[in-house]
Formats: sequence, structure tokens, C-alpha cells
Amino acid sequence: MPSQEVYRFDSAGSLLQTSLPFPRRQGKVRDVYDLGDCLLIVSTDRISAFDYILPSGIPGKGELLTAMSRFWFDAIDTGEIGGRLADAGTPLQHHLIGTDVPKRVADRVDAAPLKDRIMVVRKAEVVPFECVVRGYLEGSGWLAYQNSGEICGVALPAGLRQCEKLASPIFTPATKAEEGHDENVPIDVMIEQLGADTAEQLRKMSLVIYEDAARIAARKGVLIADTKFEFGRCAGDLMLIDEVLTPDSSRFWAADEYEPGRAQRSFDKQFVREWLQASDWDRNSPPPPLPQDIVEKTANRYREGADRLRA
Repeated sequence: MPSQEVYRFDSAGSLLQTSLPFPRRQGKVRDVYDLGDCLLIVSTDRISAFDYILPSGIPGKGELLTAMSRFWFDAIDTGEIGGRLADAGTPLQHHLIGTDVPKRVADRVDAAPLKDRIMVVRKAEVVPFECVVRGYLEGSGWLAYQNSGEICGVALPAGLRQCEKLASPIFTPATKAEEGHDENVPIDVMIEQLGADTAEQLRKMSLVIYEDAARIAARKGVLIADTKFEFGRCAGDLMLIDEVLTPDSSRFWAADEYEPGRAQRSFDKQFVREWLQASDWDRNSPPPPLPQDIVEKTANRYREGADRLRA
């Protein structure tokens, strides 16, 4: 099958769309294919902002997201992340099987555009909550703190500044929304829906993953301000699924630039958000294409964060 029937690229070479001959569901960035006994996750170069998928992609973004997830999954395999859970008799499991294009896919399509941007993963029954961990006070957590002095029912000391490091990381779950924003909720909501034992297990695993990853990142001069994890059940056991600790699911800052009391420069789509905010786009209609310099700056910023972590 000719590659142009399967893949759609923009003028900058960003992969915006895949149409493999397998059942598919699409997220904002990833295309997920059901291969029967497993799933194939394709990280495209799409980028979203303010709940819209933009018409411009970020070249190389999909490969970078896949490489970063693989970096952290490998750290789980070696015990650098989650080793103390294994010591306690509850080893941390994840869904990644491999990152090579399966033969059954390569036999049916030109597999070259998929190289370095796919994950083959185990199927799981998805837990309907985002497991958010915050180590610093920013984003929706900062807004909530300003309004009430707490985040998701977790009371915080008075007088904290924007981007202040918290005394210890906090677990603030969110409901998963099919469209629009996820909703931050107290852990009591999770307990009510999942049961106390499962909610506590998710809380403990999320905090351990964050704390271990934050130590690894700190050695590379990177701060992980906050992140969100997804979990699912496979054969009855909870396991980490989806992407993990990428710029699309986490807020990364350079340690040598960190200064509490102001917004920080992030290794993510900050340039895109700022350009859209300064444009005349009304956020109620399809967003405009990104200027080439914004595309390039964003690609470089994603790459800089990944390079620091993997150095």
C-alpha cells in the first residue's frame, strides 16, 4: 500500500495522521491500533492547545515522546524507579512490550514512518482517573491554592509563592474527560468509585514513581514540577500505562533557571500557548496554523529537555 494512503504529513514534514489497516481510536496526539492480542500506539507529531488539535505539527515530536517514555520504562525495569515497591512485595508493572514495528504491521504498510515513534503494549482495562502528582505549586494547582489554600482537598501552608517547591509531593487525582479538561477531585471521589484499597495503591505507586523519577531528573539538572500517570488492570493487576513522564504529561523546568515567585520556562509547548494567547484567535473556532519560527522554537525546546534528561 503506498505510504501516501496511510500517512499524512504537513509541509514541515510533521506526521499528522496515520491510517493503518487495523481498528483505530485517536487521541489528541496518539493513534492507537488494536492488533488483537496487543495494542500499537503511534505517537504522531500533532500538538494540541486549549483543547484544540492545531493544524501544524512539531517535527520529531512523536519520536521524542516515544524515546522519553522508553527511557522511564527502562528505569522501571532496572529498579531505579519503583524498586522499593518490589522490595515491599508489590512490584511496579507497566504495559510496554517493545518499540519495534511488528511484522504483521510491516507486512501490510510502509513501516518507515513508524520507526522510533511506536510502542507495542499490553491491553488493559483503564482506570478512569488521572493520577496527578505535584511537587511544585503551578498550573491549576496554583490557581486552586490562590482561591482556597488547598488543592483537591489537600490543605497547604499559607504564603506559598507561585512555583514554590512543596514540603513533600502531593497526590491530586483528576477524572478523565473524553473532551475538554479533566476535573481535579479529592481522593475521596476516587475512593468512592474504586474502593479504598485501590485508591491507596494508586496513590502510593504514583508518589513513588514521581519521587524516584524526580531524583533521576535532578541529577541531570531538570526539575519535574508535576506529572500525571495513567494506570490500568491486566489480569487483575494494576500497571502503569500510556506515555510516562513526557513533556505532554509533565512539567519540566531547568534547575539552573528555577526561581520561585514567577512562572518558569518549561520544556514543552509554552511557545505555542503564548503565541496563541497573543493572537486574535477566539478559542471557539479552528485554530490558525503556527508560524514556522514558533514550530522551530517548540521543537527545539522539546528536544532540549529530552537531551538534558538522557545525557
